[in-house]
Amino acid sequence: MNYRPLSQEQIEFLIQRGCRADDWSTVYTSDPESLSYIRGVRFSGTVKFGRFQEVFVLPGGVKKHSGLREATLHNVTVGDDSLIENVTNYVANYDIGSHTYIENVDLMVCEGPSRFGNGVEVSVLSETGGREVKIYDRLSAQIAYVLAMYRHRPALIARLNAMIDEYADLQCSSRGRIGDHVSIRNTRHINGVRIGDYAVISGTSRLRNGSVNSNQSAPVTIAHGVIADDFIICSGSHVSDNTSLERCFVGQSCRLGHGYSASDSLFFSNCQEENGEACAIFAGPFTVTHHKSTLLIAGMFSFMNAGSGSNQSNHMYKLGPMHQGILERGAKTSSDSYILWPSRVGAFSLVMGRHVTHSDTSNLPFSYLIEQQNTTYLVPGVNLRSVGTVRDAQKWPKRDSRKDPDKLDCINYNLLSPYTIQKMFKGIQLLRNLQYSSGELSDIYSYHSTKIRNKSLRNGIHYYHTAITKFLGNSIIKRLENLPAGASDETIREALKPTCSFGKGDWADVSGLIVPKDALVNLIEQVERGELTLEELFAAFHRLHQQYYDAEWTWAYDKYASFFGYPLETITAAQVIEIVERWKEAVIGLDKELYEDAHKEFNLASMTSFGADGGKEIKERDFSQVRGDFESNSFVQAVLDHIRKKEALGDELIQRLKTYGA
Repeated sequence: MNYRPLSQEQIEFLIQRGCRADDWSTVYTSDPESLSYIRGVRFSGTVKFGRFQEVFVLPGGVKKHSGLREATLHNVTVGDDSLIENVTNYVANYDIGSHTYIENVDLMVCEGPSRFGNGVEVSVLSETGGREVKIYDRLSAQIAYVLAMYRHRPALIARLNAMIDEYADLQCSSRGRIGDHVSIRNTRHINGVRIGDYAVISGTSRLRNGSVNSNQSAPVTIAHGVIADDFIICSGSHVSDNTSLERCFVGQSCRLGHGYSASDSLFFSNCQEENGEACAIFAGPFTVTHHKSTLLIAGMFSFMNAGSGSNQSNHMYKLGPMHQGILERGAKTSSDSYILWPSRVGAFSLVMGRHVTHSDTSNLPFSYLIEQQNTTYLVPGVNLRSVGTVRDAQKWPKRDSRKDPDKLDCINYNLLSPYTIQKMFKGIQLLRNLQYSSGELSDIYSYHSTKIRNKSLRNGIHYYHTAITKFLGNSIIKRLENLPAGASDETIREALKPTCSFGKGDWADVSGLIVPKDALVNLIEQVERGELTLEELFAAFHRLHQQYYDAEWTWAYDKYASFFGYPLETITAAQVIEIVERWKEAVIGLDKELYEDAHKEFNLASMTSFGADGGKEIKERDFSQVRGDFESNSFVQAVLDHIRKKEALGDELIQRLKTYGA
């Protein structure tokens, strides 16, 4: 922009409009005709401003012309068609974009060099330190996971931290920046904060040393009463209603509000935190808590929903608050649940009651942990037949509200994957070993500070076996979906050959990204050798995410021999037909159990409190009007439709396979 110093006539004009300057020679404009929209301004240091032609139309129809009115500006640049009005103290050391609206601000200053939250250390998981994650603008859940959980590789951590410091140093400036089309209203203190385009800051109490990474595709809103110190808030997020953040990273499209309080915590994509409190948590994608009495502390979560009154302890009054816990993906806590860290809860499990025995159920996913008389009882695999589990799996992709085309976190929504299926294989072996060591007729089995009843153990083996059948059947059907009729056994075997060079062995859930451990270790080793930059590591994680299904098949390929007894290297059409028949039985069997579980929501017990002033008939009619009837319920219809589609899919493949060799 072509800025020019003011003429004497222009200076006199501004003085008549109540303006003054320490040195008029350091005041510049690009459009002298806009001076009539400047009034009551004190200029200090070097101040530059553009044209003022735009009129802002506010809610309710009020119109305000762009310009500078009743403000003190020190070392400030203002773009075209922006408004700064009614600044109680001053604006200092800021570059302000175009079409930006700033009104009723107390103080906005960049005081000395700032990295705007980049490089701030967050003492996640352990309050006493040891797992610090340095935050920066493009931190993803995957890079944060490696920083927090791979402390056993100090060369890796040192290399990542050095690269983050290098990035943070590049952001360092003695001038803050407010982007284009930003709205800042009724806000008290902004100190050392960089605010991106289209952000809305309204009624905020204090923002200090941070970045608001807003953009046109995914604006950020920070609203009434928010206090945030040493923070980064990513695109599409909404923070409001007296939320307090200290040393926090808020990922893309998160919602924090209703007085939520958090310190030393990381929140990644689509987290929703309200009313409660967080301290030193690693909240992976879709970590959700809504209740005032809920405390999340020193834990790692993802796809998690915390019930009211959920609580954990990381302090055993010995060496300090140094303990941590993990609720693997999809785990939930019921109302008034409690867990004494250290503990680890398997994927898609439900925690009910108070648990103080440091259990580890990571190899028994989809389970219930139930407290009875101060004892933790484990019910393995039962969540596989729960309507709630399937409903969760369906809702997460629909609730991904990220609008930013540059998505930071890799998120895999699959309920069944090599990550969970490998645990089921281990779970079956584990449960059978318990049967063998304690006897098949034992009433109670002990495992990792938990108790398992005999019937629960046998059912767990059944559920895991059914889920493995479903997963492997899904995989082989998908692999053969484009196979032409009339193909030979050799053609089938060729179609089934893996096309991905990695995927065998164990898999990991890297905070939303499901990935083979060998591929993860390969990336880590490249970082240690200095072969990958931060952006290259970021891109490598996204490539692994895109290659998931090819790598998944590489993992599944070797499992058919041990599970079905048919190695795919020598499989025949008849053997594939047998696998598909077993798959149909597993899928339809699980769906029927889901159907029955959903039916419980429509029995007489569920109608309690309906029809308040009538008898059974009115109760049923009232229930029907509010909840609808069972058969027309959308979830029930989806289950029945799933049964029909899967049965047809299996029958179609079987029919094609029966033509082979004809």
